[in-house]
This record gives sequence, C-alpha cells and structure tokens, in this order.
Amino acid sequence: MHVSKMFVGVAGIAIVGAALTGCTAGSTTGSSTGGASSDATLSSRGPITYVQGKDNNNVVRPLIDKWNAAHPDQVVTFKEQSDQADQQHDDLVQHFQAKDQNYDVVDVDVVWTAEFAAKGWLQPLTDTMAIDTSGLMKPTVVSATYNKTLFAAPQTSDGGMLYYRKDLVPTPPKTWDEMMKDCDIAKTAGIDCYAGQFADYEGLTVNVSEAINTAGGSIVAADGKTPTLNTPQAKAGLTKLVAAYANGNIPKDAITYQEEQGRTAFEAGKLLFMRNWPYVYSLASTDGSSTVKSTFGVAPLPGDTGTGASTLGGHNAAISVYSQHKATAHDFLTFLESAETQKFFVTQASNAPVLSSVYDDASLQAQFPYLATLKTSIDSAVPRPVTPFYPAVTKAVETNAYAAIKGDKTVDQALADMQTAIETASSGN
Repeated sequence: MHVSKMFVGVAGIAIVGAALTGCTAGSTTGSSTGGASSDATLSSRGPITYVQGKDNNNVVRPLIDKWNAAHPDQVVTFKEQSDQADQQHDDLVQHFQAKDQNYDVVDVDVVWTAEFAAKGWLQPLTDTMAIDTSGLMKPTVVSATYNKTLFAAPQTSDGGMLYYRKDLVPTPPKTWDEMMKDCDIAKTAGIDCYAGQFADYEGLTVNVSEAINTAGGSIVAADGKTPTLNTPQAKAGLTKLVAAYANGNIPKDAITYQEEQGRTAFEAGKLLFMRNWPYVYSLASTDGSSTVKSTFGVAPLPGDTGTGASTLGGHNAAISVYSQHKATAHDFLTFLESAETQKFFVTQASNAPVLSSVYDDASLQAQFPYLATLKTSIDSAVPRPVTPFYPAVTKAVETNAYAAIKGDKTVDQALADMQTAIETASSGN
C-alpha cells in the first residue's frame, strides 16, 4: 500500500469467516466515553473537518470543492496530515485523546479500525447513523466492522496481485507449488524467481498473513486477542516462505525488499514473479526504465489449490464521537461512497473502489485492465489480524517471521515466540 497509506495505485480483504468480535476497551455503544456524543450531535448539521494523509494525487481537494459547492452551509475543511502512516495514526490518537471536536471525519487505515473502535473513539454507524452497505464488496464492510458493529464507511480498498513475465510463463501459476516449479524457468533465463515484501517491516506481516491464511490458518482468533499460531496450518504457511528462501526460489536480496525495491527489480527484468499492489501496474507499463512494459501480466495470488488469500488494504472513513455535527458527517460518508466518487478514486489516483459495480464498468476496464484481477483478489482476501492491539501484534509477526526466513529461528520457535508476544500484548502486560 505502499503499506498502510493511500498511494499512486491501490493501497489491500475478503474475510473468510464470521462477523468480527472483539474485547471492548472502551465504549462501543451509541454514546462515547465522557458524554461526547449526544442525540443533539447526531442530528446536528454544520461545518466539519475531514482529516486524511497527504493528498498526493489531488483526489481529496476536488471532491471537497464539489461537496462545498452543493452544501454552502455545511462546508468541509480538509486537514491534511503527513504521508507517513505511523504519523497519521499518532496524530489521530492525540486528537482523540484530547476529545477534539474539530476532527469530525477521519481517514482510518483498515488495521486501525478495531483499535479506535475499542477505545470508544468512533461513532457506531447504527440507527440514524447507518449507511447502505448493500452495494459494497463484503470484505471492505468487514474491514470496517468491530464487535459485530460497523464503525466506519469503506472508502478505498486494495489487494495483492501476482505480477509475472508472460513472455516466459504464458499461463500464470494457479497454486504455490506450480509457481515454485516454474522457478526452473527463471533459472534457465538467468533471473531470480519470486519476491514479495520480506524486509522487517509492516509489509512482511502482510506477506506472512497471506501465507498463513492461504494455508487455512490465522494469527488471532475472532475475539481479536487470542493468538492462533500453534496450528499445523500456520506452520505450513510460514514454512513455504522459509523453504523458498532457503532453496533460492526467493532470492537472498528479497529480505531487504519493500514494495519499491521489488517493483524496481521486476521492472529491470530481474524477477519472474512478484507479489505487489496494483499501483505497480501503471508504473511498470509507463516507466521509462521499465524493461517489461509489454511482457508482464497480472493474476490472482496463487494458493494451495487455486486463488490464494490476499491481504486487504485500504482506508475507511469514520465519524469521531466528539464531532458536533454528525448528521453532516454522515452525509459526507455517503458522498464518499457514491458511484461517482468511487469512479473518481479510480480515474484520478488508481485507488481501488469499494463498490462492486464499479469494477464492472466497461470504460474503466478498458482504461485499467487489472480491475477484474483486483476484484478477484479483494473477493478472496483475508485481513491482517483484526485486533485492538494491532501495533504489538504486527511487531511480533514481522520480527519473528523475519528471523525464521533468515534461518535464525526455526519455524516452530518463531511461531511460539509470536504466540507468546501476542498473549502478552493482549493481556496488557
């Protein structure tokens, strides 16, 4: 996404399972802690502020201009944050903790929804605040859900895809084993086989989650706090990455790769396969330095027997419980989810829409050939751990998975250490 932020392409989850539940660390009812929410604010209209990370692609400003022209008495002001996801997160936390009434609608990375909802900072989208989710892709709705309650409006989505050299592999592999066999083609061509995002950072959690979920495992249970890594499925998933690195199918340099390093290597013709986000498509097609402009294709991530489990990325728009004009905020969420706005996200910034119908638009399909593959990716995706303790959970996953891939820990030890670290985080110790 690049991980956890809106970017030039699409920034990636169909959930396989029941609705999410979670422990409650704060109010998750219709009213917030400290009485910040009231019936009066739910029906109140007036000026609001929308908070989001840096608007690199000039998407937000034109949309707000359009809204303001139609709603002169309910003007939206744009509060632009930095382009760094951790800074965006910390800024939101600080303003929530201060009960700031001026952060009305906030852009929330999908992995922050549970954390913020559990702390009682997000207005539940129920009753008069409910939004129509019938046309939205199911995984995007689940990404905005915590404790069986919708707390945000899906705004943009994302999913991982497999980039491959169609001049060397005319038919992309449908399973992991098929892809590993195709690595012989890479060796014959004198290039490396497969890379994802394997550096010690958030992107590794994305890739490890995909491996474990594809194998039928999970990282945390539906309660958002109980680790579930002591399973044959979790071991099978992580083992695939470890084995591929050990035998060279994943090249040694790949443990330094974030999104951009992998993209650069693929565009330079050094990789047969690459897992990455859709933003790469336009760059690999147009970059002056790209050697694969006409020789690459995209396909769903390979799984055990078919399409694998991608990791959902993207962003949701949420209403702060401290907003004094929640009726306006609610209408602004609806505006962001309209078909017209969703198409604008695609054409202006190549952001993945959350409305299923947009993917079937013939004119968009002609302009963005990867849309059908992306829809498959999102439909088959699974989220990263949905937990109010996400920062600690992702640190446990990435640190220990990195050690396992490098060979510094066995798979069993890495999973055991993940399990212990997550148990400690969720117990508050």
